[in-house]
Amino acid sequence: MPFVNIRITREGATAQQKKELIKGVTRLLEEVLGKNPKTTFVIIDEVDTDNWGIGGESVTELRKR
Repeated sequence: MPFVNIRITREGATAQQKKELIKGVTRLLEEVLGKNPKTTFVIIDEVDTDNWGIGGESVTELRKR
């Protein structure tokens, strides 16, 4: 029973794009590892850019520059 957690910043993806991510990751696990799509879990967490840091700075601050 595979479990995949995708984390993206909140402002990034549309509902359609998230649907495609879920479908694509599920299909990839089936094709590469032979996993059953009916027991494959994909969760997308959307994180505010204030809560996502790169190189010691938040994404919010980096994008302001």
